[in-house]
Amino acid sequence: MTTGTAETLVTEALRAEATRLLENSEANVVIGYTRAPHLPVAAPVFVRAAKDASKLIFDPTCMGNLAVYLGKPEVRALGRIAIVVKGCDLRALTVLLREHVVARENLYIIGVACPGVGEPLLNKCALCNVQLPQECDIVLGQTDFQPREVQEIAENRLTEIENMSIEERWDFWSKEFEKCIRCYACRQACPLCYCKQCVVEKNKPQWIESSPHLRGNFAWNAIRAFHLTGRCIGCGECERVCPENIPLGLINDKMAALVKAWFNFDSGLSPDERAPFTVWSPDDTDHGIL
Repeated sequence: MTTGTAETLVTEALRAEATRLLENSEANVVIGYTRAPHLPVAAPVFVRAAKDASKLIFDPTCMGNLAVYLGKPEVRALGRIAIVVKGCDLRALTVLLREHVVARENLYIIGVACPGVGEPLLNKCALCNVQLPQECDIVLGQTDFQPREVQEIAENRLTEIENMSIEERWDFWSKEFEKCIRCYACRQACPLCYCKQCVVEKNKPQWIESSPHLRGNFAWNAIRAFHLTGRCIGCGECERVCPENIPLGLINDKMAALVKAWFNFDSGLSPDERAPFTVWSPDDTDHGIL
């Protein structure tokens, strides 16, 4: 939020709404953010009793995408879920609805107006156009946020790579992927990586080598990007949690840009949307890539 007063008002409204939902049994659990002792960022919290609603907060430290928990069967088994979402989180939730991972009637969506999170502002926030979530059960707060000068920085990240020669790009990504330790933090933080068994864990056949070396690292990051093509909503969690600071968002941004250019499609804007790779039309073009 832009001011301490705005943060306080949204937090108070959030706590009041959570209390009402739990007292009236309109939700079995509220998934939100709480202050994390000794940590610079907010932590996720599952509030199941009205008396614990005071744990909830919303401020610029609330960076995580809470939609990641909706892909877990043990979370859905808790009953009707109320979940706090920023605009980018809502887009991820929308994809989960589109892919029938979770049912809308089992959710109570608490949208929060968000002018951006992180200090300094995260790159994704500079390009965000969903600061005010839509189609929620309730939206708390208001924002008159306008993209700041960091928008140019965020856009230039991708342009800089695209202006490189093929050899320069290979060198760039080789140096980045050599750092990968295959911790899979990117996968764990991604709300759209919800497969019961990831391809990297399959060994009959083994599609991707599990050891952290350049060949296997390239294969892992490439196949993950392809699995997210037409689905990724740019929440940036994969890049934020990477312990080696690999610019994973650049890969997803490039794939999203291609999908936008070829199919005029932005993922996560409507649960009724039909992703490009799930439909076919005789008017489709191969764009010269086949």
